[in-house]
Amino acid sequence: MSHIFPDKPASVGLGLRRTMLDDWRDQSTETVQFMEVAPENWIGVGGRLGKSFREYTERFPFVCHGLSLSIGSTDPLDMELLKNIKAFMREHGIMRYTEHLTYCSDAGHLYDLMPIPFTEAAVRHTSERIKQVQDFLGERIAMENASYYCAPQQEMPEIDFINAVIQEADCDLLLDVNNIYVNSINHGYDEQQFLKQLPGERTAYIHVAGHYDEAEDLRVDTHGADVIDPVWDLLAQAYQIFGVKPTLLERDFNIPPVDVLQRELDIIKTLQADYASSNSAPELAHLS
Repeated sequence: MSHIFPDKPASVGLGLRRTMLDDWRDQSTETVQFMEVAPENWIGVGGRLGKSFREYTERFPFVCHGLSLSIGSTDPLDMELLKNIKAFMREHGIMRYTEHLTYCSDAGHLYDLMPIPFTEAAVRHTSERIKQVQDFLGERIAMENASYYCAPQQEMPEIDFINAVIQEADCDLLLDVNNIYVNSINHGYDEQQFLKQLPGERTAYIHVAGHYDEAEDLRVDTHGADVIDPVWDLLAQAYQIFGVKPTLLERDFNIPPVDVLQRELDIIKTLQADYASSNSAPELAHLS
C-alpha cells in the first residue's frame, strides 16, 4: 500500500510549527499519531529550537512536506537542497518526503507556489524531475494537488494533468481535500466528481485545512482558520471512496490553543472510526 501507515490507516497527524513547540510538548501519540514539517524551516537549526525539535522527532513519527524544491520549474533541480533534505530525513528518522505540484523559482525564488501549466509538455517535464528526486532520495515521494488562482497556457483539465503526472512519474499522491474545495469554488467544478477521479490507491496521506472567503466566488488557501463543514464532508467522501487514510491537520497561523486544535483532530478520528466500521456516511452536524 502507498500510504505511510499500511497497518494503521486510521492515524491522525498535525503540522508542527515553531509556535507550537511549547504548547504541544506534553501531548502523546494517543492525541497525535504523526507530525509533519517543512524541512526548509528546520535544516541547520540548532540551539534551543534544534533541541526542542529533536525531542519531538524522538517521540513522534514525522513526514516532510517541502516548500521550495520547485518541481515544475525550468530551473535546474536544487541538488544542494536535496542533499540537505536527505541528510535531514536520515538524521531524524523521517519516513516520507512530499512536495507541492507547483513551482516557486524562475532564475531566483518567487516566494510563492505557482501553478504549473496544464500541458502535455509540462507533464513530461515535471514527471522526469519527480523521477530524478525519487532516484536521489531512494524512495517514492508524494505530490500534493495544489490550490491555484489562474491556469496559464491550459491545454487539459487539472484532474487530467494531476493523474498524468502521478502515472508517468510513478509517484504517490498527497491528497489535499481543502485544495479541492478551494479550487472547485474558484474554477467552477464539482468537488466530489473531481475527488472520485483521483488515484486514491496511491494516496500516501491526506491534508485537511481551513481557508479564507475572499468573495462569493473566491477562496484563498490560507491554513489560518477552522476547517469548515463542506471540507469535512469532502474528507468523509474521500474515506467513503478510497477507504480510511492517515490524515493530517494543517494550521499555519492564527493558531488556536491546544484544546481547540484537539477538537478538529477529534473530528478526523470520529470520521475515521465511522468509516472503519461502516460504509455509510456519518452524521456531520455533531462533529464541528
